[in-house]
Amino acid sequence: MPKFNRILLKLSGESLQGEQKYGIDVNRLNQYAAQIKEVHDMGVQIGIVIGGGNIFRGLSGAGKGFDRVKGDQMGMCATVINSLGLSSALGAIGCKSRVLTAIRMEPIGEFYTKWKAIEAMENGEVVIMSAGTGNPYFTTDTGSSLRGIEIEADVMLKGTRVDGIYTADPEKDPTATKFSEITYDEIYNKGLKVMDLTATTMCKENNLPIYVFNMDIVGNLKKVMDGEDIGTLVHL
Repeated sequence: MPKFNRILLKLSGESLQGEQKYGIDVNRLNQYAAQIKEVHDMGVQIGIVIGGGNIFRGLSGAGKGFDRVKGDQMGMCATVINSLGLSSALGAIGCKSRVLTAIRMEPIGEFYTKWKAIEAMENGEVVIMSAGTGNPYFTTDTGSSLRGIEIEADVMLKGTRVDGIYTADPEKDPTATKFSEITYDEIYNKGLKVMDLTATTMCKENNLPIYVFNMDIVGNLKKVMDGEDIGTLVHL
């Protein structure tokens, strides 16, 4: 039996770059799709939120002179592009999926509602929820927290390039040590950059646990669902 029945999987746009400096690495995309199908075949209901940093990041755009609201809207569109790519990759291997958007853009994707998302998951579809919250000034981390709470997920699985939460950035500090588990308050008090404060607070207030793991290693998503301790659990 899988450890969780319904999950919200948060994927970073940057990870979709793979070995490239920009855009979507098809090999990485297909690896993600295969891992998702493997877990879906276990009977797990899956909701997904993908970032857009591999194409455009609103906040960095604002630092280069873009209007912040328009920059964030461009970032939302970037998440839709990634979501369509993942949906296509899933379809190619026989895994049904549906793209929902927080901004109306039929026929590209259906307009998101909680009930539409849950109905699709219960009918055996992977649901990819794009365009963030539909509002500027909110990150895709906050969008994934919101969607995870709305669809009543058992956990938010945050797939990153590192295998959990460390005392410091392990890519910069070789002495950094990994937490097996940590509380929301400890993240805040230690100033750890797991997700932005709004996203972390939403998860805490709604008791949505977060599990941080390395999605870039093929097979890791199934290991999480099998209950293997390969990442860091964030809880109350």
